[in-house]
Amino acid sequence: MRRLRAMIVKEMWAVLRDPKSRIVLVVPPLLQLFIFTFATTLDVRNVDLGLLTRSQGPATTELVQRLEGSPYIRRIVLLSSERALQRAIDEQKVIGAVVITQGFDRDVAARKPATIGLVLDGRRSNAAQIVGGYVQQIAGRVGADVATPAAPPPIVPGRSEVSNWYNPALDYVWFTIPSLIAIIVMVAGLSITSQSVARERELGTFDQLMVSPLRVHEILIGKMIPPLLIGLFNATVYLILGPLIFGVPFRGSLLLFYPAMLVYMLALIGVGMLVSAASKTQQQAFLGSFLATTPLMLLSGYASPIDNMPGWLQTITLADPVRYFIIIVQGLFLKAMPAWAVLEQVWPMVIIAIVTLSAAAFLFRARME
Repeated sequence: MRRLRAMIVKEMWAVLRDPKSRIVLVVPPLLQLFIFTFATTLDVRNVDLGLLTRSQGPATTELVQRLEGSPYIRRIVLLSSERALQRAIDEQKVIGAVVITQGFDRDVAARKPATIGLVLDGRRSNAAQIVGGYVQQIAGRVGADVATPAAPPPIVPGRSEVSNWYNPALDYVWFTIPSLIAIIVMVAGLSITSQSVARERELGTFDQLMVSPLRVHEILIGKMIPPLLIGLFNATVYLILGPLIFGVPFRGSLLLFYPAMLVYMLALIGVGMLVSAASKTQQQAFLGSFLATTPLMLLSGYASPIDNMPGWLQTITLADPVRYFIIIVQGLFLKAMPAWAVLEQVWPMVIIAIVTLSAAAFLFRARME
């Protein structure tokens, strides 16, 4: 215990002795939390929409007014011809354009099926699909309100009520904040851990570790403690700021959050130690951590749903600890995930931690020998 304690103190001093390093460990994660929260919005707002109309009448006027009044549409760009429409989309001045034909008002007044055209910029496929849904919903409401039926319906139509569980207002921040806890902690944990052994080699102190009475597991444990403590500290800060600043509720149990967080950090530290043990310089370690960070984030389900990925890629995601912790942290924040559901996501991270830490210990021992 005396040797282990000395190794832990030595590693903590190596990380925290420089005031600039202490600032880097705390300030950038906080900035990332605030920037990513508002930058990675899942809503499509402030849309510029083109309008090419060849009809003048109450139905057209009502449709244009409702488009202008939509909270998602920033500006309606009036277009004079199809050539102007094509140029506006080619130059990305608008994401799409609504085309109202000559017989639109006449068909609406005669209670005939009336159609409008919608041209969307396929280069921004996801945003274009969402904007298409906005326009379709607005046009449908205009058709229902303007076209008065000839006779009252004999049967009162039913009405559906939609309830959004766990996020009643469909606020994207409620999805972003829990996910960012997993993402930012991963980035910080990997960057710190990957530098530990590489820093020893670059500074020339790795040989001193080799001739010291410390055993391999004592060295590894000593190097694991600083990133583990820093990760738990950052997660605690996010856990406080989420409900306090952003209004995201935490409905789960802290007794489930912190053990799951501990296992998650061990899995990440195993990946970081593996990168660090394989690197000879800090530059190589930085590039190695970047090489590991990008796939871990992309395969976690944060950027795109895992179900949308090819089958072989979904199999690879099973080795990604971020995938499991995102499910845990979202469940604990928004719906008070029970203990059995948390354990279902924890045990794969335990296996990942055992495999990565064992591989790092083997590679570190081989380098020492």
